[in-house]
Amino acid sequence: MLSVLLIWLYMLFTCYVTGFACIRGILGKKNFRCKREISYLFAGIGAVTVYAQFFSIFGKVGLAANLLLLLICGASTALFGKEMAEGLGALLRTITPLKAAVVAALLLLFAYGTSTGILHYDTALYHAQSIRWIEEYGVVPGLGNLHSRLAYNSAAFCLSALYSMAFLGGQSYHCCAGFLAFLLSLVCTEAFAEVRKKPRLSDFARVIAVYYLLILYDEMISPASDYFMVLLALYLIIRWLDLLERKEDSYLPYAMLCVLGVVVVTVKLSGALILLLTLKPAVMMIRKKAGKDIAVFLGTGIFAAAPFLIRNVILSGWLVYPFTFLDLFSFDFKIPKGMADYDAHEIQVWGRGYSDVGRYGEPVTRWLPDWIRNLDGTDKVFLALALCGLLALLLLAGYALVRKKRDMADFLHIAGTLAACFLFWLLSAPLIRYGCVFLWMFPTLVWGWSYLRVSPHLDRFKIYYIAIILLGTYKLWAFGLETGKTLTAEYLVNQKDYENFETIPYELHGYTFYYPASGDRTGYRDFPSSPIKAASPDGNSSVKEAGDIFRGETIKEGFKDAKQPESIPDQG
Repeated sequence: MLSVLLIWLYMLFTCYVTGFACIRGILGKKNFRCKREISYLFAGIGAVTVYAQFFSIFGKVGLAANLLLLLICGASTALFGKEMAEGLGALLRTITPLKAAVVAALLLLFAYGTSTGILHYDTALYHAQSIRWIEEYGVVPGLGNLHSRLAYNSAAFCLSALYSMAFLGGQSYHCCAGFLAFLLSLVCTEAFAEVRKKPRLSDFARVIAVYYLLILYDEMISPASDYFMVLLALYLIIRWLDLLERKEDSYLPYAMLCVLGVVVVTVKLSGALILLLTLKPAVMMIRKKAGKDIAVFLGTGIFAAAPFLIRNVILSGWLVYPFTFLDLFSFDFKIPKGMADYDAHEIQVWGRGYSDVGRYGEPVTRWLPDWIRNLDGTDKVFLALALCGLLALLLLAGYALVRKKRDMADFLHIAGTLAACFLFWLLSAPLIRYGCVFLWMFPTLVWGWSYLRVSPHLDRFKIYYIAIILLGTYKLWAFGLETGKTLTAEYLVNQKDYENFETIPYELHGYTFYYPASGDRTGYRDFPSSPIKAASPDGNSSVKEAGDIFRGETIKEGFKDAKQPESIPDQG
């Protein structure tokens, strides 16, 4: 726990300074308002994530990457130190003893949760190995030919590698998801900053964020890309609603959030359609003929996406692995199209609750009933509300169009964006952890907005507040009981390490590789590893008649397809 707190302090410093410098660099002296301190931190998280990805293209992400980051922070402090000091000073003057106590309590609570808990199955399958590859080598051509899941490129792994502190010689820490969860919890507490007669739509979004944090708490120790995407998306949606409720007329904060949306996509492709939010600032800039700012933000978005796409190509030979609709390259390390298609199909059927890839082509009417039956009760309720919400949204859009209700445009825009995200997730790979933010947030906003419209006429008993008190009491009580059962002092200093499994070593080109003695997981310690024994130069492999997977004589030169028969990847 102490190690987590120290790393978080380092993250707070580097992300805040980097975020401040990036916002000042992009906007100049233009006014930027939107809960500034938290916004600077999240801007910094996005910037540092992009930085770590770029660095990985040229070398391993370790000591040198952190030293350069500190140099950048030092230069930024020299340039903007006075402004930062003024902003932090103003913030400190607003902190009461009660606020300080709440922040301290949340910090300790989330630091403890990040120090212990349950490591996700996929962490030992490929998350830990992906992060270690970044720590040891950066990016290696054709790495997906060693294990296809190592080509599941996520910006979250680069961020985790940057702050893992593995270069210090101890364990590799995995604190970033917990850090994002802690910051999101601070955003949620803003609902109590003022007393209001009725809730705002952003308060409904904050309730969903709290619900997710309670579910995530015992798993945020894992560096799973799903968690990073959902946490960032929740923050983005809450901040967007804050801006709408404040009737923000500047396009700048909206455009900055859209840049963060690009980072969300590089973390997990299931969040891709959140970029539909860009329509609002784009229209605002076009109306104001802000050609320079259009170029700046367009360039910033492309810059944020560039290292993700470059890493995709190097790892797999495909621009967006495992999807083959863009076939632009013919590198010798390119993962075969058949294997890439198989991988894409497997992701989709796995999300539908099947392990048989042969069921990929089934119509939605065939697999959807089975998928629904396997949902838990709460998610079935959200699904019903979401499907009804689609109809309600269409009716609201028709009403706004006929009655020319321009004041509904902003709500219809964000609700429509979330509806598109929900449908994209539902009809592609609807595993709950891939898109729960859309399953929960879309119906919450549609029905929350509807409730706010009718509540002045019908809600004499303050249904919202009664429901929140009852639901909150139940969830917090259950959370307290569950957390209390697992309390331990074992990880008060160091974070719980990655899980490691028994492996069998073998030699390739003078390097020792590993594969699991049983099952499909290896963990972090035995490196490099993959679920099956890779092809060796003399064909001595677990896959018959396999060729040599090395492109040259060293790992840095990368891996190629060994022309081995395709085998079904392990599930996780």
